[in-house]
Amino acid sequence: MFKENIKIALNAIKSNLLRSIITMLIIAVGITALVGILTAIDAIKQSINSNFTNLGANTFTIRNKELIVRVGHDGRKPKKYPEITYAQAVKFKQLYNFKSLVSLSSIVGQAATVKYQSNKTNPNIGVFAGDENYLHSGGYELLQGRNFTEKEISGSSGVVILGSEVVKKLFTYKKKVLNEVVSIGPQKYKVIGTLKEKGSSMGMGGDKIIIIPLTNGRQYFSSSNMNYVINVTSTSPQEMQIAEGEAIGLMRKVRRLKAGQPNTFEIIKSDSLAQILIGNIQYVTVAATIIGLITLLGATIGLMNIMLVSVTERTREIGIRKSLGANSSTIRFQFLVEAVVICLLGGIFGIVLGILIGNITSYFIGIGFIVPWMWIIGGLIMCISVGIIAGYYPAVKAARLDPVEALRNE
Repeated sequence: MFKENIKIALNAIKSNLLRSIITMLIIAVGITALVGILTAIDAIKQSINSNFTNLGANTFTIRNKELIVRVGHDGRKPKKYPEITYAQAVKFKQLYNFKSLVSLSSIVGQAATVKYQSNKTNPNIGVFAGDENYLHSGGYELLQGRNFTEKEISGSSGVVILGSEVVKKLFTYKKKVLNEVVSIGPQKYKVIGTLKEKGSSMGMGGDKIIIIPLTNGRQYFSSSNMNYVINVTSTSPQEMQIAEGEAIGLMRKVRRLKAGQPNTFEIIKSDSLAQILIGNIQYVTVAATIIGLITLLGATIGLMNIMLVSVTERTREIGIRKSLGANSSTIRFQFLVEAVVICLLGGIFGIVLGILIGNITSYFIGIGFIVPWMWIIGGLIMCISVGIIAGYYPAVKAARLDPVEALRNE
């Protein structure tokens, strides 16, 4: 009986092909919007987790400003404390004796232009000043060359490590990059290393950056309100809590805070930053779900209208079936199956299209192919639900037709 009803449903779809295709496309658009956007969001979440995992699960940052990634206008502003000075940062590094790696850094320029011979970058290069430990704690990896030496840091040497985008822009036709000299403003720097491609890392520098020795940045890019950031990498994630506690106690001492006074600095972990960003993406998820549901509501109304027209056009057919022994439940089930089949055909097309659209986003942000099984199953369940909701009233109307009156319809 079920197979027979599916055959009848497919024949009914063929006989009203244009109308059925339009209805299926409406359903497909709703499912595509839902599955496509949610697949893209899953890819973005994976990208966020991947980017901040690069910083290490055992790394935390001490800075003077609270981290808030805000979506919309909730009226809240991040707390900002007095700058962490160079003297305070150096003192912390010298006195912190817990078994951890400590690095100091500062953003000394955000719109710099780097030149090499006749080539130059756009004025959008971030200039980071860091010590000999900064590459490791910042999650950067060298593609070629070497890191800064302690001598270069203490001597304020004019050496630089270039991000991959800077290398592509300046050395288009040149394979040799190391030991070449580039200009940042009036200053000359020898290239001692290049970084592996990192991608857009949610404000963490990406590839449009250059890194110079901390003391050199302080000497040539210094400003009155220059602020420093301290990164602490413990030997293992299990010791993070102890390392954090030690760091808070020492930083309070360095900042000369009395007992009872609140901290004038923030401790930020890489995983907490990822969770903040992922939490804000939930707003997009909700918006995408609402858009998809509204589209599916329109599809439900359209499908119900088409099924009612179908009942009217097939009144004589219903009368013949009833006269041959088909009862009301059989007729009702037949029209319900027809509505569900139309929805599933449209839904399957929408799911395939949604996965393709979502994975295009995944490709561009460097994440592998994603098959969102949860959204696929959810989309199919929604299609069946839409078919049942849209087809129920027309099916009941068809089942209640009087066979004699139905046969006399034409």
